[in-house]
Amino acid sequence: MDVGFIGLGSMGIAMARNIAKAGHKVHAWNRSPVDPSEATGLEILKTPREALQADAVLTMLSDDAAIREVLLAPDLLSSLRPGSVHAVTSTISVDFAKELAAKHQALGRAYLSAPVFGRPEVAAAAQLNVVIGGPKAAADRLAPVFGAIGKKTWYMGERPEQANAAKIAGNMMIAMAIEAMAEATVLTESNGVAPKDFFELVLEALFGGRVYQSYSAKIVAGDDTPGFKMSLGLKDLRLATAAIEKSGKRLPMLDTLRNQMTEAVQAGLGDKDWSGVASFLRRS
Repeated sequence: MDVGFIGLGSMGIAMARNIAKAGHKVHAWNRSPVDPSEATGLEILKTPREALQADAVLTMLSDDAAIREVLLAPDLLSSLRPGSVHAVTSTISVDFAKELAAKHQALGRAYLSAPVFGRPEVAAAAQLNVVIGGPKAAADRLAPVFGAIGKKTWYMGERPEQANAAKIAGNMMIAMAIEAMAEATVLTESNGVAPKDFFELVLEALFGGRVYQSYSAKIVAGDDTPGFKMSLGLKDLRLATAAIEKSGKRLPMLDTLRNQMTEAVQAGLGDKDWSGVASFLRRS
């Protein structure tokens, strides 16, 4: 299958390379120059318009604004080849997913929301969890592509925004788990308990899931090296806030966590890993 790929950041480059490794032809474009040594198996294009001529087009741009800038402002969606399927794999707002679906429908093109769970090292290992929303027939057509980047695909429903709601909610839960670990670290450290000893207890007796395992290790080591930047985590918490406010409801834990992470970003931790909220709490 010919695959167009737009957005070759730390996640996108790994995903594009895995699609190429699976035997697909990948025609890729990025807003900034790409190191040739990182682009093994990819045809690097000069314009995003060229990427839209493929059988399938995957977009991995950072947020709503980036997609608007690259695809909507220059009206590139009208360049999508008839019969192609466009899937946005980044985390975008529920409202923007609805807007994209409407624009594609007006053009007679298939659109999927396909955000992914996983950090760059998970993307490199082709072990992402791919969350799909949109027409089932279009999702089935892209199954070989999604199979090349992830260990499992989760279908949320016929409306694209259903996948975005699930992804935003999942990221919200990860952030809440990180905040819980950060606060527990402050409480136990203040009473002379070493974080390593505390988390050995917690992981064995209470919470053994992947989120607790990976982020407790970063908190114990004081490792704020970004796998997922705190500024992006805050963006997702804001997306969750916007989505729930649109429904006329309120999530108190979300409000508290968003305010906490806002303070951490304002304190200069935006480029640190979002588990760095623990370092922020320990200092403050």
